[in-house]
Amino acid sequence: SSGINAESGSSGINAEYGINRSADFRHHNLEFRGGLDVYANVVRCMSFEGIQTHHTGIDLIAIRENTEGEYSSLEHESVSGVVESLKIITQEKSMRIAKFAFDYAREHNRKKVTCIHKANIMKLSDGLFKACCKEVSEDYPMIEYEEQIVDNTCQQLVINPQQFDVMVMPNLYGNLVSNLAAGLVGGAGVVPSKSYGENIAVFEPGARHTWMEMKGMYVANPAAMVLSSAFMLKHLQLHEAGDLLIKAVNNVLNKRSCMTIDLGGNASTHDMTKAILSEVDLLA
Repeated sequence: SSGINAESGSSGINAEYGINRSADFRHHNLEFRGGLDVYANVVRCMSFEGIQTHHTGIDLIAIRENTEGEYSSLEHESVSGVVESLKIITQEKSMRIAKFAFDYAREHNRKKVTCIHKANIMKLSDGLFKACCKEVSEDYPMIEYEEQIVDNTCQQLVINPQQFDVMVMPNLYGNLVSNLAAGLVGGAGVVPSKSYGENIAVFEPGARHTWMEMKGMYVANPAAMVLSSAFMLKHLQLHEAGDLLIKAVNNVLNKRSCMTIDLGGNASTHDMTKAILSEVDLLA
């Protein structure tokens, strides 16, 4: 047959399916991370007293390898109607992210690291990632190490998220798990993240698509960006200023008097930002 093109009958994938066939096409986020080698994405998902959720007492760290895996952008149409996408897992980068995760756990007084994988099916690629994490774990006897298959991880997050401390995983799983965990603590608007390269750090909201559909309506929750800014201050050794911002956000969320629509309120982005700034003034 002539491939996926019901409209014109020519071979190949029709543009009506929204697929860019150019070998040079790459999402700008991937270009950014790859160009700067920002290899470790760290998302912290923690419960807030003022946000009513099904679970309480969550405080987990999702560490995601940021430069390879399914997001390597190596795709091609091998024959008409058949697309291949390559998942790249290397020993070098798997060892690097595993060591980062254990170093992070040690430096932040975390007790356990869980390797998230699908090595029961992807025995070579995820098998390599898992083996690297296991090897690195042997250098950190003070930190508990466990392994968990990613589909079980998603179920366990819904049932008992408090069991997780630091989680380390390849690229795609990190995207899925961090967004799932964000939903458990109040959504994209309250989850910050930080990403690290060898000589660079980037700070941004930890969950993707933070109310992009509401662009220009001024109802997005500013907490995630403010918390990310606080982490940036702490990274720059401005710990007092960073802690002040975190406390201010906590106070606003706990009072529940100025909440954006995603948290059940009707405050605008400006209103909630102003409330946070007022708390900063009170705490300073």
